[in-house]
Amino acid sequence: MADTASAGDDGRGAVLFDVDGTLMDTVYLHTVAWWEALRQQGHQVTMARIHRCVGMGSDHLLDTLLGEERDRDGDDALSAAHDTVYAQYWSRLAPLPGASDLLRACAERGWSVVLASSAKSKEAEVMMRALDAGEAIAAVTTSDDVSSTKPAPDLVQRALEKAGVPAERAVFIGDAAWDAQAAGKAGVRCLGLLTGGWNRQELLDAGAEAVYASPAELLEDIEATWLAAAPRRS
Repeated sequence: MADTASAGDDGRGAVLFDVDGTLMDTVYLHTVAWWEALRQQGHQVTMARIHRCVGMGSDHLLDTLLGEERDRDGDDALSAAHDTVYAQYWSRLAPLPGASDLLRACAERGWSVVLASSAKSKEAEVMMRALDAGEAIAAVTTSDDVSSTKPAPDLVQRALEKAGVPAERAVFIGDAAWDAQAAGKAGVRCLGLLTGGWNRQELLDAGAEAVYASPAELLEDIEATWLAAAPRRS
């Protein structure tokens, strides 16, 4: 995998991919991990509420679930507990059907492929190994690279910097409303996938311009989408 963070604008377009729920079948594993972490610290939060926050970084997730006025002294312990529970699944993490081939197909069509994940860098490394498509991936950005995660635009903006392209030559692909909102704030078009548990209308309302059932369906229809050929600077 090459990192183009310091590269200049070579005129290519970029496809920016969320990872959890978009490329990897991990949304409900994160839901369970956060439920257990919160329970350990005495917080009773339903899995339904937690699921709707997966895709945010832990900063926004805990603000949403526990309130912005809470005592934040326990946040590090909550995050560590989540990481410990989630790490039990690392050896079994699996890409969604078609995900790895979709990355390769985008790279073959001239796109610079960048992963833009709210996960921490260690988690991202595990998912990268599971995807086994490193040759197609130009760069990776994680929550460790930014001060605020999705739905803030920071992660998308950092991914654009690593790709070395302006927002108008990029497409973001994600599975949650937070992905579409972050992309919109960064001025990037967004395609949605239904693999994270959000419905089609929710993703469209959040700013996705089109929605597909899965990476496999998007790959099957790729020639009829923006991804058919990467744009080039005139």
